[in-house]
Amino acid sequence: MLDVCLLGTAGMMPLPYRWLTSMMLRYNGSSLLVDCGEGTQIAIKEAGLSFNPIDVLCVTHFHADHISGLPGLLLTMGNADRTEPLTIIGPKGLERVVNAMRTIAPELPFQIQCIEMTEADEYFEINGYHIHGFKVKHNVPCYGYSFEIKRAGKFDVERAKANGIPMRLWNPLQKGTIVEHEGVTYTPDMVLGPARKGIKVTYCTDSRPTESIVNAAQGSDLFICEGMYAEKDKLAKAKQYKHMTFYEAAEMAKQAEVEEMWLTHFSPSLVRAEDYMPEVRNIFSNSHLGKDGKTKELLFQED
Repeated sequence: MLDVCLLGTAGMMPLPYRWLTSMMLRYNGSSLLVDCGEGTQIAIKEAGLSFNPIDVLCVTHFHADHISGLPGLLLTMGNADRTEPLTIIGPKGLERVVNAMRTIAPELPFQIQCIEMTEADEYFEINGYHIHGFKVKHNVPCYGYSFEIKRAGKFDVERAKANGIPMRLWNPLQKGTIVEHEGVTYTPDMVLGPARKGIKVTYCTDSRPTESIVNAAQGSDLFICEGMYAEKDKLAKAKQYKHMTFYEAAEMAKQAEVEEMWLTHFSPSLVRAEDYMPEVRNIFSNSHLGKDGKTKELLFQED
């Protein structure tokens, strides 16, 4: 099971009931944060969540509305006597930006490991999260992210027997452990059937529509995408500032054949966003407005 919580859904500036950009995923006791805009700490508390299990922070880019909440979050983690390291992933220049922000949070009881991305596509595996960072099209270097929780195949008794594997080795192999026994190496694929469908969430803000987003989001259970503008006369502005409209996001959701789309990162000038949703749903029917605190539990499909 993967828990998804939108913490902040405003773009550019915080508004009543909308903190700046952030999202949290939770899986198997580990929390992963995407972006850390101003107000993220408060949003975490309002959602009834905890700072302690946050092991990974994925930063999309270095505009203030996506990272200005970081120093305060680090201080709060430190004041809670955290000792476990924190991994931060982001575009090139990440370490310089994090170190600069730590001028006001200089002493922390835990290590920070910065991973800088430079390629168009980069892949990481941390605490069960399979992370794909992919470049998007904004006016500064910016990445979107796909997060997958993969699922191994079912245990196959007949396969295990056919491979002559001692019964006492079945359990660790089923859990994905490679086992050496009496000079023979046994691998999990020797007892497991084909991999089953896992869970996939794709997250993208601050970009024009790109093929990279469609490719990365392909088949996602949940696609969370910026909807900076809904008014039709704002298309030129979206192109100028490298953002996208509700309708462009819906077209990508349709092309990527995702299960569900949430719109986020709204312009502070946008009012009555729900009025625009019927036309959005004409493009992609399972479209919804994001709001602070919006949550969803994504489960593995029944076999």
